[in-house]
Amino acid sequence: MTIDAGGAMTDIVSSVAAAHRSSAEVSTPLTTEDEEILSPGALAFVAELERRFGPEIEHLLELRMVRRKRLAAGDSLGFLAETRDVRENDWRVPTAPVDLTQRLVEITGPTDRKIIINALNSGADVFMADFEDATSPTWGNILRGQANLRDAVRGDISHDDAQTGKSYRLASKHATLMVRPRGLHLTERHLTVDGSRSHAALVDFGLFFFHNAAKLVKTGSGPYFYLPKLESHLEARLWNDVFIWAQDALCISHGTVRATVLIETLPAAFETHEILHELREHSAGLNCGRWDYIFSSIKARAHNPHAIYPDRAQVSMTQPNMRAFTRLVVGTCHRRGAHAIGGMSAFIPSGDEAINRRALAQVRADKEREAGEGLDGAWVAHPGLVSVAREAFASRIAGPNQLHTHRDETAPSANELLAVPSGTRTEAGLRTNVRVGIRYLEAWLRGLGAVPLYHIMEDAATAEISRAQVWQWTRWSARLDNGRRVTPQFVEQVIADEMQGIAREVGDARISAGRYAEARALFSECALSHDLEEFLTTIAYERLDG
Repeated sequence: MTIDAGGAMTDIVSSVAAAHRSSAEVSTPLTTEDEEILSPGALAFVAELERRFGPEIEHLLELRMVRRKRLAAGDSLGFLAETRDVRENDWRVPTAPVDLTQRLVEITGPTDRKIIINALNSGADVFMADFEDATSPTWGNILRGQANLRDAVRGDISHDDAQTGKSYRLASKHATLMVRPRGLHLTERHLTVDGSRSHAALVDFGLFFFHNAAKLVKTGSGPYFYLPKLESHLEARLWNDVFIWAQDALCISHGTVRATVLIETLPAAFETHEILHELREHSAGLNCGRWDYIFSSIKARAHNPHAIYPDRAQVSMTQPNMRAFTRLVVGTCHRRGAHAIGGMSAFIPSGDEAINRRALAQVRADKEREAGEGLDGAWVAHPGLVSVAREAFASRIAGPNQLHTHRDETAPSANELLAVPSGTRTEAGLRTNVRVGIRYLEAWLRGLGAVPLYHIMEDAATAEISRAQVWQWTRWSARLDNGRRVTPQFVEQVIADEMQGIAREVGDARISAGRYAEARALFSECALSHDLEEFLTTIAYERLDG
C-alpha cells in the first residue's frame, strides 16, 4: 500500500479500501467531520496497521503476563544479560530535529480544542497532545481530538466560547506538537478489523499520521510522538517497525518520525539503553514518567510484602529509588546523545494566593532540582507554570539543553532502583486515595480525562496509584501510623465515609446526575479484588459511552 506525500489516496489505496471496506467496521453513526477523519484511505491505513502489527502486540502483552507470573513466583527484575553488549558498546542516536533541540518546558493536556490552542500558545517549547492518561477515550473524544489536531497542524484551529464570549486563535509562533497515543494494552471497540477490536495505539497513531505526517514535513516539522507504558525493548522494536512501515506507505523518509519513550514502568527502567537502540533513527529521548512509574513499581512487586509503599504524597523525586531512576534516565540519554525529560508538575493555580505562592515555590524548587540533576527539560500541566519552569531551567542551563553533560558517576544498580521508599502510611493518605480515586473515576466515566481536584491536575496515572496503593495496603494488612490495620472491612467503611464527604463537597444534585455509584463500585472492585488488576482503565472502559 502506498500513499503519495500529499496524503491523497493512490489507486492502490483505493483498491485496498474497497477490498477491505466490509472488514474495517465502525460501530457508530458518523458526523460529516467524523467521516473526514475516518475516510476510506484512513480506514485502510489503520486496518493495514492492525493486520500487520496487531498479532505482535498480542504476543508482547502475553510476554508481559509471563513476566508478571515469574515475579509473583519470586523472580526479581534486573538488567538483561543477553543485551549487555547494547549497554556497553558505544553508539548514539541521531541529532534531534531543529524544533526538538530545545525542550526546556513541555506542557501536556487532552485534545480538547481550547486546550490545544492554549497549550500551543503557552510559551512552552513542546505541547504533548494526550490521547492516553489525560483523555477519557470516548469515541467522540477520540474523533474530535483527531479533528482538532488536524486543524492545528494546518494552522486554522480556532474556538469561540459561547459561555464567556472569548475567542481563541493559534499564534504564529507556537510550541512544537507531539502526540501520545494510547498504550498497547488498550483496545478500541468502536473500530473493528476483520471482526476483532482494533488496538487503540494503532488507531491513534494511524489516524494522526495519515492525516498530518506529510503536512508536518512540508512545514519543516515532523510527526513526533510520545510512547507510553512500554515494558521492554521488544515493544520499542514493534514501534520502530510501525514507523518504518508507515513512512514507506506515505513515501516519507525513514527517521522523519521521532519518538520519546516514557520510562514509566519499572521493567522498562532496566532496558533504557535497549529501548533507545531499538528505535534507532526514530529516537528522540526518554522521559521520567514519575506517576505511572510509582504505580508500576507497586504493581510489579504486588506479591512482595516487603515492598509496601508509604503515602503517595511522600513518594517524591528525592526518595533514593526515584533519584536513582532520574540518574539512570539522564545517564542513558546523554551517553547516547538523546534528550532526558523530567516529570510532571501537576499543580494548577487557583484563586487562593497563599496556596499559589507555596505551590509555585515548590514547582520552582522541583524544576531547579531536575535541571541540577542534568535533565534537559520537564513537564507542566498548566500554562500558568510555563514561565516558572522556564526560569528554573534557564537559571541552571546555558543553552537549549544539557546533552553535552556527562556525569562521572556510576550507573544505578538494580538494588538502588528497587529500593522501597521510606515514610509513613497514614489514615489521611488512605482517605485521600479513596476520595481522589472515586472522584476521578466518576469524571472519567463522564468523558473527562484530566480533572482538577484539590489544586492538582489528576489523570489516569494518579488514579492508578490511588487504587493500587489501597489494594497493596489491604492485601498485606498494612499498619497505619495510628496503629490501625488496613482490612477490607476498614476500607469499605472508609469508602462509605468518603462518599458522604464527596456528597457534601459537590452537592446532592451532582451526585444524582453524575456517575458516582458506578465510580464507587469500580473503585471498590479494583481496590478489594483478590489480585491486582493490570489497569483500572481497561475495566472502566467497558462502561464508557454507556
